[in-house]
Amino acid sequence: LCDPEPGAEVMMPGPAGKVMLMPEEDPTTDYIMVATGTGIAPFRGFVRRLFMEETPAASVYKGEAWLFLGVANSDALLYDDEFQDAKARYPENFRLDYALSREQENKKGGKMYIQDKVEEYADEIFTKLEGGAHMYFCGLKGMMPGIQDMLAGVCESKGIDYDEWIKGLKKAKQWHVEVY
Repeated sequence: LCDPEPGAEVMMPGPAGKVMLMPEEDPTTDYIMVATGTGIAPFRGFVRRLFMEETPAASVYKGEAWLFLGVANSDALLYDDEFQDAKARYPENFRLDYALSREQENKKGGKMYIQDKVEEYADEIFTKLEGGAHMYFCGLKGMMPGIQDMLAGVCESKGIDYDEWIKGLKKAKQWHVEVY
């Protein structure tokens, strides 16, 4: 990027795929987004597309976009000003929850990790998924076992086979994972 002349075309390859695409067929679809650290990047795009840019999706969106972000402390909250603005302007359509591992405690008195914050809303998230919501994960893969254990517990309490339930979400393209 240092050598091209101003105005020169530059090829910028990057990851390609459909894992992190946001379906826009149904403007009432709820989106549950779970990120750790820099995994927030695609969800910043989602929030901008739904609430800050003049897009066909934004003009008709009636669902709820719910963002969970886990970081160590509040000074590591990326794009907080944008998220707070969306929350203030669209309180019926945008929810925001932070898990700050060095500043908050979970219900057991330990550090508040992203899976702990999501677990606080386990039944509500389960209900949303049953109603067709899409759930996205991006960031550190270490969050996934806690998330999966939490959802397995909800399934068990409802007499539902977790493995079959997850298969159904994947088949319906409601479960999106991009972790590293």
